[in-house]
Amino acid sequence: MRVNKYISEAGICSRREADELLAAGRVTINDGVVGMGAKALDGDVVKVDGEVVVARTLIASPAKSRGVYIALNKPVGITCTTDTTVDGNIVDFVDHPQRIFPIGRLDKDSEGLILLTSNGDIVNEILRAENHHEKEYLVAVNKPVTDEFLKAMAKGVMVHGQMTKPCRTRKIARFGFSIVLMQGLNRQIRLMAAAFGYRVTQLRRVRIINVKLGHLKVGQWRNLTEAELKGLLPDRTSW
Repeated sequence: MRVNKYISEAGICSRREADELLAAGRVTINDGVVGMGAKALDGDVVKVDGEVVVARTLIASPAKSRGVYIALNKPVGITCTTDTTVDGNIVDFVDHPQRIFPIGRLDKDSEGLILLTSNGDIVNEILRAENHHEKEYLVAVNKPVTDEFLKAMAKGVMVHGQMTKPCRTRKIARFGFSIVLMQGLNRQIRLMAAAFGYRVTQLRRVRIINVKLGHLKVGQWRNLTEAELKGLLPDRTSW
């Protein structure tokens, strides 16, 4: 297996980022520095910055044949589409060795947590229940946040010809607030804020149900844990 794919399948980074690690001389096989195009054979010890890397496909566990479930900290400018003819599409950005789909969407000019999977059934199940799932965002705006503004946002705002569902809001800074939604209308938060004369300058999603963005850096992704999967769809028994 090519070592860039080996590193990617371990969930360390994308294949493109693995190529950058190789070019920088940060990857070794059996303690010897390797470059682009190197291959890892059975029994080889692959390390990145001195830390041993184990590819998912080589881990002996029941999860071996399961689908792929990952959390990505999406950067601004990446489009949540599987259409690879679109520049900056999320599939090419993640560059996962398996075919994956985003679960829902996050605006191109927004950043933060989005989930992706190879399991189309999971996508449909989560999206069908979307209006019962909490999604939390941190929002920066161009004017000081007032209590009146937050109360009005929480009650509901006319967007796309319909009133948004009640939500939770909380002031976190002079120009910032958090908002927890249980629906996902197109550009909902930006349009809600605009209804009160506010312009969103930065928007980051930090939680989807029980999955938190945490310390995941922009552009990085990780595999979901067993507990996170069970929290997403508690009635599901197989993954």
